[in-house]
Amino acid sequence: MWFQRDIERSIRENHDPIQIFRGPRQVGKSSLILHLDEGFREVSLDDPGLRELAERDPELFLRQFGSDKLFIDEAQYAPRLFPSLKRRADLYSRDASRAPETIVRLTGSNQLVMDRRIKESLAGRASFFDMNTLSVAEIVATRSMPIQDILFTGGWPGLHAHGRTDVKKYLDDYINSYVEKDIVLGAGIHKQFEFLKFIRLLAGRVGQLLDLASLGRDAGVDSKTIKDWISILERMQLIALVQPFSTNLSSRLVKAPKVYFLDTGLACRLQGWTSADQIITSPQQGPLFENLVYAELHKTNQNHQLGWQICHWRSRDGEEIDFLVELSRTSRVFIEAKVSAHRPWDPHRLREVTRVFGSKAPPLLCCHQEGDRVFNQNVPIAHLQQLMLEAGANPKRLRA
Repeated sequence: MWFQRDIERSIRENHDPIQIFRGPRQVGKSSLILHLDEGFREVSLDDPGLRELAERDPELFLRQFGSDKLFIDEAQYAPRLFPSLKRRADLYSRDASRAPETIVRLTGSNQLVMDRRIKESLAGRASFFDMNTLSVAEIVATRSMPIQDILFTGGWPGLHAHGRTDVKKYLDDYINSYVEKDIVLGAGIHKQFEFLKFIRLLAGRVGQLLDLASLGRDAGVDSKTIKDWISILERMQLIALVQPFSTNLSSRLVKAPKVYFLDTGLACRLQGWTSADQIITSPQQGPLFENLVYAELHKTNQNHQLGWQICHWRSRDGEEIDFLVELSRTSRVFIEAKVSAHRPWDPHRLREVTRVFGSKAPPLLCCHQEGDRVFNQNVPIAHLQQLMLEAGANPKRLRA
């Protein structure tokens, strides 16, 4: 089963000589590259022989493929290859007889290493595309699936495309291979036990203000180490920090960011859940759904290259709304995540927003996982799937 990826349009409209696809393992980078253009020749540096040749003699490595368009997977394994790719891109760009076209596509599962190689050799010569797991909109456009099941399963293409039902085993294997090995080894983390404890603690705090000192005490390390580990997970695109919204009125706003996982399936498994039904009666249901709403906003923003700024809003008095999305320099909207559309809305929040923002107060949308668009206490309420499908088609629709 093939899931149409929303990012495809942005990739097809780009003609830079080199395109670099970033994102964790198993989010579908290789499958998408081959789907976009079957004319690309796939070369994986997981192959020890090809890896040795690319590192020992990168020019010979490239010459053996002639003028073929290349898709090089796991490119970070051959750092000496990058200067040669730079020369190939420069020569191509100087040839006025050729129409602009992408000739090399690169992926690498270790973003920490890839970043170093790119900064050293390909700065200004490549376009970057950040890939995530499947969004809710991408999943439901192809198959019917309850939002609650998507929350538990996450958006891993391998779980959806092949009809796999053993979500627990898939995610356990992913945690064991990618989180416990690739990230730990690639980042040179020495306190492996403490790191694994930390990432599980972090999953239990999705939607909360980030407290480095508290995480450090619970994980058994200092807050500086926690800060370093947070940065690693951000760069590996497993989590995101949502900063507080600030204007000239920022004295009323807290300074700490909130933390979210970019895939709720991974967060659910790290929390220990083994089925979607268990989550429904859990206190984590609300925070996990809020995480799902953020992940959908994040993916919609990246896939369609909308340029949104996503923040959280919280007054010093404790009033808060989950997300403030700056659609443009002059347009903002509040989004509140609520599991049920029928729970009463506290009108005091809107009064506080009006008091802080005055006549320029952003409109508010409530995002939930059931039913159709309705109005409750003058607040438009929209299904998560419906809201993001509209936003992807036309960002101006993400308004009250």
